[in-house]
This record gives sequence, C-alpha cells and structure tokens, in this order.
Amino acid sequence: MNKIFSKSLKHTVVSEILIFLLTIATSQCFAQSPSATARPNAEKEKLYSDIINSLFYYIQDNYVEEVDPEVLYQGAIKGMLQALNDPYSVYMPKDEWRSLQDTTVGSFGGVGLSITKPTESTPEKPAYVEVSQPIDNSPGAMAGIRAGDLIVEIDGVDTASITMNEVLDRLRGVVGTKVKVKIRRGKTMEFEVELVRAIIENPTVKYGMIGTTGYIRVTEFSSTTAKRFQEAIDSLTKSGYKALVIDLRNNGGGLLTAAVDIADKFIDKGVIVSTKSRLSYENAVYFAKKSKTTVKDIPTIVLINGATASASEILSGALKDTKKAYLVGEKTYGKGSVQIPSNLVSEDGFKITVARYYSPSDTNIDKVGIKPDKQVSYEEFTEDEEKAYAELMKADVIAPYVENHPNMTEKDISSYAEELYKKYPFDKRVIRKLIRNEYDRTQPARLYDLDYDIQLNEALRILKEEDFSKLMKNTKTLKELEAEAEKEKASNEKAAKESGK
Repeated sequence: MNKIFSKSLKHTVVSEILIFLLTIATSQCFAQSPSATARPNAEKEKLYSDIINSLFYYIQDNYVEEVDPEVLYQGAIKGMLQALNDPYSVYMPKDEWRSLQDTTVGSFGGVGLSITKPTESTPEKPAYVEVSQPIDNSPGAMAGIRAGDLIVEIDGVDTASITMNEVLDRLRGVVGTKVKVKIRRGKTMEFEVELVRAIIENPTVKYGMIGTTGYIRVTEFSSTTAKRFQEAIDSLTKSGYKALVIDLRNNGGGLLTAAVDIADKFIDKGVIVSTKSRLSYENAVYFAKKSKTTVKDIPTIVLINGATASASEILSGALKDTKKAYLVGEKTYGKGSVQIPSNLVSEDGFKITVARYYSPSDTNIDKVGIKPDKQVSYEEFTEDEEKAYAELMKADVIAPYVENHPNMTEKDISSYAEELYKKYPFDKRVIRKLIRNEYDRTQPARLYDLDYDIQLNEALRILKEEDFSKLMKNTKTLKELEAEAEKEKASNEKAAKESGK
C-alpha cells in the first residue's frame, strides 16, 4: 500500500469501526447477501475497502483543518451511492430517514398538525410555523387549532429561531407525553394549548361522492393505505355509488405491497405485478386472490399525471393491463424500479435499487411512463400570460384581500377574479384557483375543485356520457403499447436512414 497511508494503520480499533461503517454492515440489509468468498470481486472489495479506510485516517491526521469524522463518513456513503448513477439509490440523513419511516409506517407519535415554515426569518416577518391543516381527530384538531394558525412557541422556544427539523423534534415524541404550544390567530389573538402526543396516522386516503360517482384520492402508499381504501369503498357502497374515480395524481408512491393490496380489490385472478433482479431472492410474483376482490362491475377511471410514480404506476399499470380501469390525464413519471430502505448505525439510512417491476403484461415502464387512455392536459400559458401571472404573484394582492374578506363565497371569488383579470389578463379559471387556494388555507381541506380540475371533469363526463364497456374493450395493454412504440421507432429510423442516402 502507498507509504503516505502507512501511519494511519496504527488506529486499529477505530479502523475496525470505520470499516464497519463503510461496508454498511447492517444485519437486516445484508442478511441474504452472498458470502464474501463467493463474490467474484472479493479481492478487489478488500483492496478498495482498505484504501478508503486508510484515506480516512490520512485526512484526519494531515488535512490543514480538523475534520468532523461524520462529514467524511457521510461523504463516503453519498459517493458510493452516487457512483451507481441511479437517482433512486441515495443516502438519507437523519431527518430524511425519519420522514421516510413516518411515511411508510403510516403512523408516529405527534400532535397531528400538518405544518410549513419559511426558510428565512426577518424582524418584519418572523419565520413562525404555520398550520396547513390539522389531521382529523388528532390532539391538535381536538384542541381547536385551525389551518392558518401560527405556532410561535413550543415549550417556550421561539419557533422563528429554530429549523424545521428542530420544530419536528419538539412536536414529535413518546406517545402520552405533553408539549405546550403558543398559538397566534389573526394579528393579535394569542393563547397557549397543552397537547398530549398520540399515535398520528398519515391520512393517505380521502373520499366522497360526486353525484352518483365515488371519488377516492390516494396521496401515498403506506402500511395503512389499503385498509383505508377499503373503508372508502365500504362507505361509497353504502352511498350507492355507480362509478368510481381513483385520483393518483401527484402520488409519488410508497410501499409496493400497499399498491398490490389495492389492485387485489379489483383483480380476481392472474398477476398483479412481478419484480425481477439479478438476486434470486428479490424476484417475486404477486398474484391476485379472488377472495380479496371487493370492487366488481364498477366503471372505474384512474387519474394520472407526470408526478404519478412508483407504487402509483404499479396500481395504474395493473388496472390498465387487466382492463379494470380507464386512465385519464397525462403520462406518468416512469419509475419502474424497486428500492429497499435500510438503516445505518447513526439514525440515518439509505435506499438502494434492488429490482425492477413488471406489469401483468410483463412490461417495465422505467424512464418511459404510462400513457393515459385519454390525454387531458392543462394548457400552457402564452408569453404574455406568463408575464401577467408573474406580475400578479409579485404584486401579492390576493392574500391581503382574502384576509380582509374572510367569508368569501364562490360568487365572491368569481367577482374578485374578474377584477384581477382586468389588470392581469390570463386564464380566469387559474385566477379563481389562486384566490380559492388562499381562502382554503384557513378552511377545512377541499376534497376536489370542479371549477378548476379539467381532468376530473373529463373523467366524470366519460362516466356519464360514453359507452364505458366499449371504451374498455378498445384499450391496449402496456405490452401492446410498447410493441407499437418499438415499431414506430424502427419505422422512423428506417425513414431517416433512407432520407440520408
């Protein structure tokens, strides 16, 4: 080994600890990995592990300034994962790892308040925590805290002076323990509330009726999502729903098993999804079980867009390939891989891609996405409209107007939109949406917005006016669409080659 590293080797005990960290020896992650002697690159692995270890101590002993070992540790972990050139294999610092755990587990100890916090704090506008929405039946909601309230203190600590992570640390904790918050409502009203932390479940499923059509919005796939989805179906059944819209727009995914469990409610036989990997133990096929099918003969539309990804695409692809649902909206993101999250030894963690998933027609949509059966897109602004929009945002007139008109009706919103349009001429529907969004900050969460949502409106129109059975017969599986795309690509390449002669 190079002489410049030799003096680092004296740190025998600490060296063993570092190797433990850098090889990420977490039992749960590598319990099924092949033994080191069976690995084809075992000698190279040992060589490079020794070099990394030695370089760590050389930096510690010789760099011009003292370096926190954690900084080098995080740099090494990030570098190894970045070297894979895979955007989904990433290092996750403590706060990101905790957030992932909250999302996938579906519950945590807290007070039940969805919050936001400005990144900058000034004397004129302190970066207090703002309540976006209290979660139903949570300690925060039952204490009367409302959307739009400011949390100015937590246990006597000014929230403008601490980071969002520190805010979360103070609000979350052991179930049954107490936390005191000072609330500011409006400009002058302030009061203190003592909250007892409880198990908080992320509300990943919301639902309701639109006429005779059931509407279910799924925001992410956690361990509780399939159960909540079934509760939605049970409620809609009691309400006598005749058709169903499942909204997966802006749903970035979550647990594969949650998507499978929901698909199983519609599909009574065959493959729902399969995963394929170079590691045999990561290969799996998930089959539908007839006993779990709870939605039968209900015309179903799934709403998708460019932010529909991962587990959302598993569900969309499964329902499309099995002709259980008609897809409306825009092409999905195209994340056809499976990641396993694993914890490290310092309350952080990482995700690494271990397999790719395939739809019932044996198609992988990674970097391709899923095209809707009916394309419905929002119109882009013209250059002049973009300018008008930017001017309206810069003017910042909507928030103070709404604050001075706390009980706006839809008629009031339309009237104010007409007034704004005279000075800022762009789509009035978008202007109304901006006003409505500001008004909704201090109101119970809106389930849908039929004035603005052209994709949902088109789904409702299709269910009401078109022959749904005929539409479904004419849909194509992802495998058929893949074959068409390959044929078109070959044809275009042939035409380009011939034109270049």
